[in-house]
Amino acid sequence: MKKDQIALKKPKQVTPFDQILLEAIDEALLSLGENVKTSIYFHLDNKFKIMRSEIPSKINDFSDALERIFSSGAGHLEILFMKNLHSKLSLHCEWPSRCKWVLTEVTFQEYVCLMRHKFEEISSNQKEIDFFVGTIEEQAHIKINSTGSASRGKNQKEC
Repeated sequence: MKKDQIALKKPKQVTPFDQILLEAIDEALLSLGENVKTSIYFHLDNKFKIMRSEIPSKINDFSDALERIFSSGAGHLEILFMKNLHSKLSLHCEWPSRCKWVLTEVTFQEYVCLMRHKFEEISSNQKEIDFFVGTIEEQAHIKINSTGSASRGKNQKEC
């Protein structure tokens, strides 16, 4: 390749898990207000060079940036991210523990990694996976089939 040629990278395809993770993060940040959410994404992009779409692939950098922005408050946001992600995926994972009375401390990065692996494991082993995206008020139901394609439909609340 010549020096004056620019190598174009293929844009990374957003996986269903990445989409769910971004929605979980969006909802948590939105709880702080729309202006705050917009401001955080602006600072992540301009100061830390992390675009919103890159967060799933730069989860460690994202966590470090939150720590620099919010200091000890970053942990509270990360817990909210994990709660939102858990509610969307509803996956059960067990952490290895020496004693059943001791709870293992889990970082946000470890949790996302575990959920991603569990999600991919289930995706490859089952024909379909059900999970929920969107806000609680407008919950959408998604099914992933064995080919990896997704279908989306609205959940209807029963009275």
